[in-house]
Amino acid sequence: MSGTPGSTSLAESFNEALKRELLEGRPAFGDQATAYRAVFRWANRYNTRRRRSAIGNITPNDYETAASATLAEAA
Repeated sequence: MSGTPGSTSLAESFNEALKRELLEGRPAFGDQATAYRAVFRWANRYNTRRRRSAIGNITPNDYETAASATLAEAA
């Protein structure tokens, strides 16, 4: 199998969260477009607004804002 070490576990973690948070116990989507929009909204939240323990239990958006402010002050 190719890929970087840990990439499989990262993908598995993402898929597990998707199944648990969006799909578990949900009836089938009415059509493909509805399913696509639901997964897109979930992934957008997962990537930008979900708190991450690796960065102090803040959201990636908040982390980026704080990092930008720190860089501006240093300049």
